[in-house]
Amino acid sequence: MSGRQSGTAARPVALFVLGMARSGTSALTRVLSLCGGALPTGLVGGMEANPRGFFESRKATYVNEAILRRQGSAGYDPSLRLQQEGAFDAKAKAACLAEIGAFLSTLPAAPLVVLKDHRINAIAPLWFEAARIAGFDVVTVNAVRHPQEVIASVAKNAPATPALTNSLWLKYNLLAERDTRAIPRIFVEYPNLLDDWRREVKRISAACTIDLDDRDEVAIDEFLTPDLRRQRYDGPMVEPFGNDWNSTVYEMLSRAARDEPLDESVLDRVFEAYRASEDGFRTASENFRRNFKNPLLRPSVLRVIGEVLAISHGRRGTWA
Repeated sequence: MSGRQSGTAARPVALFVLGMARSGTSALTRVLSLCGGALPTGLVGGMEANPRGFFESRKATYVNEAILRRQGSAGYDPSLRLQQEGAFDAKAKAACLAEIGAFLSTLPAAPLVVLKDHRINAIAPLWFEAARIAGFDVVTVNAVRHPQEVIASVAKNAPATPALTNSLWLKYNLLAERDTRAIPRIFVEYPNLLDDWRREVKRISAACTIDLDDRDEVAIDEFLTPDLRRQRYDGPMVEPFGNDWNSTVYEMLSRAARDEPLDESVLDRVFEAYRASEDGFRTASENFRRNFKNPLLRPSVLRVIGEVLAISHGRRGTWA
């Protein structure tokens, strides 16, 4: 039957499209839906940033953002705070699984459903667990796109600096790779999808063991036009943090999108380096914000305190 994962015919398949926003995730999701995958109802429709639609559930975005906010995070949080040990205690995890499970219960009764929202990347293990509890087998398609194209696309549509977007690109690509190592997955680079979607769909079908032959080829050809790739970049890799993180991660994932071996240890090295740097700078930044709000450090108060101390020392010695 179309969309069934072989070997587990009694269980429907939840296919998650992961990766950084503006990496072709919407195009991938639409193509998969035109290959027999069912989409949730109540989608985020077309708007200036994505005129043809995002093909993601509005309810899922609300659920994800609520979970992230409760944990002191958000969809555009570059930190790895939620990947720290103990980020979710038992009560918080149970609440998250219940919320996600409630959403999953509203999905169409279909052999294959396709789910996408960039916020899922931050809490993917929770979504995978909830999906299994709900009776789904889980597979993923990880979208890949050059960081400079993503940065340019985000800059055109959102008030985010290149530094923030680059951090998010690293975070979401690293997490999407790490969190899917134990499940069926495939990497798809955006230009490759636009160049030959039939080849990419065949790769997805084989890697995830799902039947994607029930497809509307005319609709896909009409949808995947060259102008979907509005940002193009073929220059040298930009390394904004003074290291090789961008080039290393992109090279590894681009290779994987060509079915070449993926060296997970190389990505682990970048992840640990990013984790250490991100934690240090986040801690320093949060400390600054706390001190900045300290009323004792306001210039007017600081002046009074300083002069009172000087008077108490008789303005003598080092206080002269």
